[in-house]
Order: sequence, then structure tokens, then C-alpha cells
Amino acid sequence: MSSVIWYLYEFARKSWAENFAAAKTDPEIMEAPSRFRNFPEVHKEYCIACGACTAACPAPMAIKLIRDEDSTHEEGATYPVINNRGCIRCGFCAEVCPTDPKTITCGENHLIREEFTILPVEKMFVIDDYLCIRCKKCMDACKVEGAIVKDDNKILIDQTKCIACGDCLKTCPVKGAIKGIYISNVEEQKAIIRLIVSTLESTIEAQQETIKELNLYDDPQSVFKMDMPIDKLMEEAREILPNDELIVDLIEKITDRLKLRIITWDKEKCTNCRLCVNECPSGAITYDAEKGVQRNPDKCLRCSICHQTCPFGVAGYYVARFLLDKTSPELEVKDVIHITLKASQLPIRSS
Repeated sequence: MSSVIWYLYEFARKSWAENFAAAKTDPEIMEAPSRFRNFPEVHKEYCIACGACTAACPAPMAIKLIRDEDSTHEEGATYPVINNRGCIRCGFCAEVCPTDPKTITCGENHLIREEFTILPVEKMFVIDDYLCIRCKKCMDACKVEGAIVKDDNKILIDQTKCIACGDCLKTCPVKGAIKGIYISNVEEQKAIIRLIVSTLESTIEAQQETIKELNLYDDPQSVFKMDMPIDKLMEEAREILPNDELIVDLIEKITDRLKLRIITWDKEKCTNCRLCVNECPSGAITYDAEKGVQRNPDKCLRCSICHQTCPFGVAGYYVARFLLDKTSPELEVKDVIHITLKASQLPIRSS
């Protein structure tokens, strides 16, 4: 009871009433520091509708893209809308926004090094300078200013500005000139690549007898063709990484550029002259008194020295190229790899 009386006495004092009426907040508290992150503010006139902000937002339903109704003169503007009830003021949306000036601002954001990005993308797009024809269509299609630039007669993608939308890949007229590289599961991707190459090589080497009977060297223009369904390859690759989209993408990239050197070995033509034994740089070719000249495919470098050294045509040297066909209407199995084998035109020693 005494405490209640004391509080009533304090409130009744004239000095307390005067101080309460004239109370002022410290100016330092009133002014928000520059590092303070408030709710994001949207400047819709700068938006390019890339969707980077929605992809980077970690809070469900905190941000979404909307589009105004079209008028008779122009299309409706597309821009993000922030739901303050869901927003956690992390600043990620403003950080990844590629426009200059920023479409989204919320005070000073995290101090992040330029070579890193918060945007959770699966692919990184790069330009293959060997295949690029400098048409600049990718630069015209890119929504982010400065993401694709020309430097020293080369077209380059600035990874610090790229939002991985894929528009450049869609507009590029040269297959393989722009590549979308998966940046996760790198070791698994390496294992799948090794599986693809070894499978292709073993498939061709299984046809050695057929290849030798064709005598491709008699006609330099003749080729050996075969198709390899990818069903079994896909099953083995799924055991490494269960991601069909990534596996097919790797198969397509490998078959686009891969050129395999194939060595065939016709034992019946060998006279055991042993010229190839001394020339082989890897020790893949050896001589045994009982078995004669032997070749170990696992040690072979496919360097073609034996092919050029042998005067009897024991070693055949071929070049194989590949093409993934995902839509072959004339075949029952739609996804196949077309394999084309052609005899090498390297000079050989005459007998």
C-alpha cells in the first residue's frame, strides 16, 4: 500500500509533470545509422523483371513480382512488391539487384566481396572463345547492363553481374558457344564424364572386327557409323548422381566436342618385326617369345606412333566423333548417340 501511495505522490509532483510534457528523444537515437537495414523500398521504374530478388529471398512470400495492366500505348510495368509481414530485412534482394540505380534499396547492405554472389543459382554461364563468332546477340539479349562485355575482341560474361537467367544461351546462334556449367557436385560430374568417355570408347572397341573388315583405309572418304542408346549409360550415371537434367547436359557437352582416337590391332598381319616395341613411349607394346608382340590397351596413349611405324598395317588408327540425338523420330529409342568413325590420314611406313 505504501508503494502505491509513493507512486501517486511522484506523479503528482509538478516537476515530474513538466519533465514528462517537455520530454525529447536524443537526436542520436532519432537518426538511423547508415548501416541500418529498413524494409526494402522499391523503385519500380528501374526494374528489368529479371527475378533475381525473388530467387535470393530466404523468407517465403516476402517478395513477389507483379505486372501492371497494359495500356493502349505501352506494356504494363513489372516490378517486385514487398510483404512487410514476411520480410526479415536481410537485404539480400537489394544486394543481388543488378540494375543501376538499384530497383530495391534498404540502407547499407552486407559488405560482400564482388567475386561472390548471394543469388542461389545452379548454373554459371561462360563463353567458349573458340566457338564464339562475335555476333553480339548475347549482349543485346542480356537484361543486365555490363553483364556481357567485349574486351580485347573477346565476348566475356562478368560473373559478378550475371543473374544466370539463360537468355544469352537461348539467343546464341552457335551451339556450344555459350555453356551453362553446373557449379555444384563437381566431383560427381567428373565421375560421370569419365563414365561417358570410357563407355563410348568400349562401345567402339567392341566393334573392332567389323571396323577391320570394312577396310576404311581403301577409301579415305568412307566412314563407319553406329548408334549407341543412352539408356544404360543413364542408369549407371544415376548411381553417381540422380539428376537426369545434369546427366543429359553433360552427355551433350561431351559429345559436342569429344574426338576419340581409336587403335585397332590386327594380330594376323603381325610378323613380329618388333619395330613398334621400341617406338612405343608408354610400354603398351611388348614382345614375348611365345606369344609374340602384345598390346596392352590399358597402357596405350593412342599416340599413333605404332600406326605410323608398322609397315604391315597391324595397328589401325581411327578418329571418332559423336552427336547426341534427343529427337530421332525414325528410331524406336529416341535418345541415342550417333558415332562416326573415320580412318586417320596420317602417313605410314611402307612395307
